[in-house]
Amino acid sequence: MARLVAAFGSSHSTMLFSSLENWQALFDHVDCKAPINDFEGTKRSFEELLNAVPDGAAANISKEAIAGRHRSTAEAMERLHADIPSARLDVLIIIGDDQREIFQDACRPAIGVYYGETIRNAAAASTAVTDWYVQDQRRRLEDGSDRFYPCHGALGRHIITGLSERHFDITAVKALVGEQFEGHAYSFIHRRFMNERAIPIVPVFLNTYYPPNQPTPQRCFDLGVAIRELVASFPEDLRVGVLASGGLSHFLVNEELDRKVVAALEAKDFDTLRTLPPRLLHTGSSEIRNWITVAAAASDLDLEWISYVPAYRSRAMTGVGLCFAHWK
Repeated sequence: MARLVAAFGSSHSTMLFSSLENWQALFDHVDCKAPINDFEGTKRSFEELLNAVPDGAAANISKEAIAGRHRSTAEAMERLHADIPSARLDVLIIIGDDQREIFQDACRPAIGVYYGETIRNAAAASTAVTDWYVQDQRRRLEDGSDRFYPCHGALGRHIITGLSERHFDITAVKALVGEQFEGHAYSFIHRRFMNERAIPIVPVFLNTYYPPNQPTPQRCFDLGVAIRELVASFPEDLRVGVLASGGLSHFLVNEELDRKVVAALEAKDFDTLRTLPPRLLHTGSSEIRNWITVAAAASDLDLEWISYVPAYRSRAMTGVGLCFAHWK
């Protein structure tokens, strides 16, 4: 029988491919281009956010503070880069979200599971760009040509069937078509942590981002419980891992929310995770749902370590709550 032997979590922000120099240059030119939701979900302009910055907040974007945060995230990613292969996994289930890379507004499932034998990541565009942020974004894509990463179709199909029997409404995805590719929640994991040896994956798509059919925190927790049970019922002898891709809060860093989530993960405080207010889980912060799912799937495992970095990146205090974790 299959066994769930490890779990992981990793943010997947473009920041994580950016150099210290680019962090210190600040992301104002990126974050000023679109309205950003405040903690309650109200859209605010960059200028509004600038005008609301509290006294003393500028210390968060000093070159020294940024250097310390960049160093902390690099150390956490290197640790995860070593921990994933050390788990000797046969399969890795990745809980992520799609941001119009596969699913569009015309048809967007709340929960999807991929059960093809491979999944495509696209090649980065070859056209030259001068914007370092665009260059860093391209690092989640392939160099030169498309790459087809291995998947575990049989386990994917087993999860689809089992979730359907447990009354989850599941979109079964067997192949990508046309220009579709796996999306950054999955390509980041491949490119940053599995570029040397690609572990077969089962991509699970949660619609964390887009109303009106986002799964509630409770539903995400129930999904994680079901995935754990279905792994245990799979007849092949497999070592299986599960990984949360994305989060925590962004594009305003909500340290109060992030630290509440981290504390709940450390204490196995599942009631807190199940009852997080959905109104706080908007835009990028919505990816906390992926962590709730993994926490439920990993409930029989122990949290080996967790690293949280409130990565402020602009004069308006925009940024990402970067988080990394390993259960075993």
